[in-house]
Amino acid sequence: MNVVFLFSDEHSASAIGCAGHPVVQTPHLDRLAAQSYHFDNAYCNSPICTPSRLSMLTGRYPHEIDAWDLGTIADPVRHRTWGHHLSSYETVLCGRTHFNGPERKMAFTSRLLDDVPRWINDSGSPPKRGPEARRGSNSHVSECGPGRHYHSTYDTLAADFAVDYLTDRAHSKRDDPFLLYCGFVLPHFPLIAPPDFYDLYDPNSLDLPETWNEPIERQHPIIQHHRWSWRNDIPPPEDVVRCATASYYALITYLDNQIGRILDTIDNSSLRDDTVVVYTSDHGEMAGHHGIWQKQCFYEEAVRVPMLIRHPGDLSRNRIAQNVSLVDVLPTLLEIAQQDVPSELPGRSLLDIARSEPDRTDRTVFSEYHHMGMQDAGFMLKKGHHKLCHYVGSTPQLFNVANDPLENHDLATDPSHQATLTDLDTALRDLINPEVVNERCKQNQADRRLPV
Repeated sequence: MNVVFLFSDEHSASAIGCAGHPVVQTPHLDRLAAQSYHFDNAYCNSPICTPSRLSMLTGRYPHEIDAWDLGTIADPVRHRTWGHHLSSYETVLCGRTHFNGPERKMAFTSRLLDDVPRWINDSGSPPKRGPEARRGSNSHVSECGPGRHYHSTYDTLAADFAVDYLTDRAHSKRDDPFLLYCGFVLPHFPLIAPPDFYDLYDPNSLDLPETWNEPIERQHPIIQHHRWSWRNDIPPPEDVVRCATASYYALITYLDNQIGRILDTIDNSSLRDDTVVVYTSDHGEMAGHHGIWQKQCFYEEAVRVPMLIRHPGDLSRNRIAQNVSLVDVLPTLLEIAQQDVPSELPGRSLLDIARSEPDRTDRTVFSEYHHMGMQDAGFMLKKGHHKLCHYVGSTPQLFNVANDPLENHDLATDPSHQATLTDLDTALRDLINPEVVNERCKQNQADRRLPV
């Protein structure tokens, strides 16, 4: 069985038609979703690019592989990826991976298109995390509107390479299976959208998140610092927020258009009956919720991602409620390849979960953050419908995302929820020691600041 893995950057799980969004136009992803297992509660394991990607590609949590931040150098010895595990496959990279350093394939057989050079950190330099560390501007939201940007050009090129590869494979007589990873930059900021796609959305008619201008002084201290650090402390004017929202939706539709080209290539060829298609993203985008743009926190818009898996002839039901995360992708690929899952991997096959427990919601998923905006480590543990946000050196947050999907009501200080808070804290500490992991990360980042 072949695999085509489609991977975007910064696509929130809610911003897609098949998830019920009333405005975003994603006809190709919606078509894929109708033929797929659609996981409603899928999470990234770190709400920032490089740690999330290396975690997914290795099937290990970021703290297990020292993938702490955007400066982490991809290392084929330390980071054993899908390419190592699926040695019987032709494994092909195409497009955005956000790998740093000189190693560009990470044990994959070949690479059709490399990352945009400006995204590669060859020095491995760590982020600044002190109380003074702050982004230079709020361009991640204020730089928005219709226009041309190389991210759109790059994603079109990535789709071009993927289509050409799939066309060649469909016409070849080869018997060996393949795995094609196709990575896209969109809908990552800057929020500059091709004009014809921007025109699909009227900024003045869009509903904005009810918390787009939430007063910072009413928020948790960690969220207050997060907003200040990423220049989200002062909400932009409403017309800018509307323009940025329309641009984000337009970039999602443009991405959907490129994905549609790849799906059409598969579905109109001999590949349709023996190719699994997966779509997901490395993390979400807050898009103004709680006054935040970008990600780097544990609110649902930042950590919950789309997750669609189409397996030919295998669809016992469509919507899957169980909690899953990106570390479950590697065990899924190993099941497809009919290989055993190594015992040290924390994940589980998504196909197995979809078949055996689609309606359950009791599984535990985990995420972590060690970059700018949090001076000490942050950890998320979701068990059932409850989510714990644990911050080393500060008070926690606790949400019931079933009853409070917008996470407006922090239950951490509510006496009636102390048993739940204790249960989740115990489960987190069974998985990691937050203080020890925080110190390990800080030592790693300090060592990387030393002159070579």
